Amino acid sequence: MRRISNTAIGAVTVTALCAGAWLLTTDARTHAPPQPSAAEARTGPGGEPPAAGALPPSPPNRIRIPSIHVNAPLMGLALTRDGSLDVPPAAKPNLAGWYEAGTTPGERGTAVVAGHVDNADGPAVFYDLGALRKGSRIEVDRRDGGTAVFSVDAVEVYDARHFPDRKVYGPASRPELRVITCGGGYSRTTGYQGNVVVFAHLTATR
Repeated sequence: MRRISNTAIGAVTVTALCAGAWLLTTDARTHAPPQPSAAEARTGPGGEPPAAGALPPSPPNRIRIPSIHVNAPLMGLALTRDGSLDVPPAAKPNLAGWYEAGTTPGERGTAVVAGHVDNADGPAVFYDLGALRKGSRIEVDRRDGGTAVFSVDAVEVYDARHFPDRKVYGPASRPELRVITCGGGYSRTTGYQGNVVVFAHLTATR
């Protein structure tokens, strides 16, 4: 597998995830997905919680987030011509993707997973991502038969115009995971105005 740094991803904010087609036909005030509270953001500087030892590279097959009832297969994602991260097919609402030219989940570095918040028919795989809390568990089944278990460190939302590429995609000295979907404000003209990002680190393997 050809490996490249996540810094190859441009100012992405996974734009194609963010049309919000379902909200165009419903009341956005009552059907908008949950957004993270300030309490789930990263706190000030301090020591990082301990992480489990890094795993060798192995592509992931499935992601599970029990607290928000996510159990979804994973497909490989590449970059589009403009350098942004491609997205899974919108017609498959329970499908997520991982950036396959970067770090594999469980390996040392920053692995990236992305999925739709909704499609034209209703909520999709990461509709409830903004409701995730610090300490929540994320499990990623790997092709080598193992499972990488991550603990959520923070859940934040960013405006697309000020998306912090380096903070989200930058290298890490331990095994970390980012899970990304659309969020922030919503406009019927432009769709979602930003992205929800979950920051997590590896805590166990099985």
